[in-house]
Amino acid sequence: MAFTMATRVTGESRSKSVGVVILLCLMALIPFSCAAAGMRISRQKLEVQKHLKRLNKPAINSIKSPDGDTIDCVHVSHQPAFDHPFLKNHTIQMRPSFHPQGLFDENKAIRKPRQSSSSITQLWHLNGRCPEGTIPIRRTREDDILRASSVKKFGRKKHRTIPQPRSADPDLINESGHQHAIAFVEGDKYYGAKATINVWEPKIQQTYEFSLSQLWILGGSFGEDLNSIEAGWQVSPDLYGDNNTRLFTYWTSDSYQATGCYNLLCSGFIQINNQIAMGASIFPVSGYHGSQYDISILVWKDPTQGNWWMQFGNDYVLGYWPSFLFSYLADSASMIEWGGEVVNSEPDGEHTSTQMGSGHFPEEGFGKASYFRNIQVVDRSNNLRAPKGIGTFTEQSNCYDVQNGNNGDWGNYFYYGGPGRNPNCP
Repeated sequence: MAFTMATRVTGESRSKSVGVVILLCLMALIPFSCAAAGMRISRQKLEVQKHLKRLNKPAINSIKSPDGDTIDCVHVSHQPAFDHPFLKNHTIQMRPSFHPQGLFDENKAIRKPRQSSSSITQLWHLNGRCPEGTIPIRRTREDDILRASSVKKFGRKKHRTIPQPRSADPDLINESGHQHAIAFVEGDKYYGAKATINVWEPKIQQTYEFSLSQLWILGGSFGEDLNSIEAGWQVSPDLYGDNNTRLFTYWTSDSYQATGCYNLLCSGFIQINNQIAMGASIFPVSGYHGSQYDISILVWKDPTQGNWWMQFGNDYVLGYWPSFLFSYLADSASMIEWGGEVVNSEPDGEHTSTQMGSGHFPEEGFGKASYFRNIQVVDRSNNLRAPKGIGTFTEQSNCYDVQNGNNGDWGNYFYYGGPGRNPNCP
């Protein structure tokens, strides 16, 4: 159900629309539609309030973040995951059975100065932490939902957002409005992936566009049955109401049609960690010619229980996606992708100027271009290893590009990103 006749409505514009309807009613200019309009507005408000109640669980205590977020500390057994009918009597797995073997030595000397995820925090930590036995959940506000085109679509990606490296038909470049610069592997069975991801705050041209950097764990075909687990950082004014860089996850088992969502905005992902909030702002971020900050993300399949686990940095095991959520990924992944994605809505008929990564091309290198380093996959023996046969892909290299390499300190790595619209990217 759309909130108004317009495609996209902010909380402020919706209030103005409601005011106009009421004014016209009072002036008796549209007498026959006043009652219907009032009923529609009431239904919409009721639907939004019901959804807010479903998402915002009762909190033991709440923490106000400097960026305006409210982080609710919710008892671990009361989180949104347990709204799923298959999880009603679920026993929470409080730790993975096994970690993958062969984690890349993060303490190795790095060839150039940088800062790691141990230096990175989330902004809300400046004002407090959640106690043991709870998990931190970013509170959803009414305006967050009103920015979506409907309650049903809130917190969901659009269909066909996965890069398809072997189908780069120029005529289909902007069919979905999404563009990518990625590295990928395929042709084997994969049981997880890891990467250390450089963190930036790219500029977004339109509020309904986004820019993200993530890893994809993929199973199935690129049709209606695609399974995907995704994690990384993103800037999405439409989803969060600001331009902050935020940690996020996503999952789907039917190519973004009816299943899955960002973070904890639907039932599915079970969080066990009380330190890290999905969807919360990451701080600090990298600066051009300045200090560089990166985060490490590991997603892997528990060889005993079969659940897909996520770890942030070296210390935070965040939680898991139960294997029953998936069809193909219930067994293994058939493709792994790492890299950046932006929405190109072609405002004013031109390519968007929304930035990917740092907003600079790969050839500028360290301190200027964004990077992924130490990219690894998990094999059937639960070992982390270097990926074989890495390919790269971008729809329009003059807008966003990718360049990969390998050395002893960074393992397999690549630089990626770009400014979007420029003299060579019309």
